[in-house]
Amino acid sequence: MAEIDLHTHSTASDGSLSPADLVRHAEALGLRAIALTDHDTIAGLDEAAQAACKVEVIRGCELSVSFPHGSMHILGLWLPRQMRSLPALLHDLAAKRAQRNLVILHNLQRHGVAIEASELEAFAAGGVVGRPHFAQLLVQKGHAANLTEAFQRWLRPGTPGYAPKAKLLPHQAISALKAEGATVILAHPSTLLLDPPALETTVRELQAAGLDGIEVFYPLHTAEQTRLYQELCEHFGLLMSAGSDFHGDAKPSIALGRGKTGLYGPYTLVERMKAARAHLGLPVD
Repeated sequence: MAEIDLHTHSTASDGSLSPADLVRHAEALGLRAIALTDHDTIAGLDEAAQAACKVEVIRGCELSVSFPHGSMHILGLWLPRQMRSLPALLHDLAAKRAQRNLVILHNLQRHGVAIEASELEAFAAGGVVGRPHFAQLLVQKGHAANLTEAFQRWLRPGTPGYAPKAKLLPHQAISALKAEGATVILAHPSTLLLDPPALETTVRELQAAGLDGIEVFYPLHTAEQTRLYQELCEHFGLLMSAGSDFHGDAKPSIALGRGKTGLYGPYTLVERMKAARAHLGLPVD
């Protein structure tokens, strides 16, 4: 079990635990610090912070950005309680997400899947409806055997239910997070599907835009990939982060603070991030 988990999700986006329950789960496991990084929303941060007793809660979010090859996600950590422009940006993304959900719903209905918006909202439990909620409903109604099949058959690009998601450009996401004083981390770089030279070029470009670090330790990274990402951090002077991408029931094989087979996440990674923030005059609470 790691000491930290800096990539987690709650019912504020597409996780199955409320922000408060996520924090209580982390405390029960003995974690020292977690970051709540829901997709394109900060709605659960206050609840998570208020629930914390023994675990340090780092306020964050995860932004999806456009990338031509694989999938790029950017994490912002240590978001302040009072923000300048990020809430308006997230509100706009939420409106576009809601429109996308309607398109996915219509696509599925056209292909004989009898689901209603109210059923999706029930699965979301008051949070933001996303593709994992569609997947859970598809399984419940017998259109897929499990969540993986639901995505592969109905929800990924090229399938009957898919609709593209409105995304920021990488530099826009980084700029928006940096404007709030966040520490900006490239999440799960393996999903970029880049060979080492191309990845190095991409990391160099992201660092020029303000990137602070890389999620080196991630449950789906191979040992070879982890070494590569460590070397990139050392080469560019970037911070290393660790996160499970915990979603609860939406990703049942991913355990908080562990992932699938174990997560290397010592608290020293947080200490280094705090030291880097203090050097820039940024708050660490």
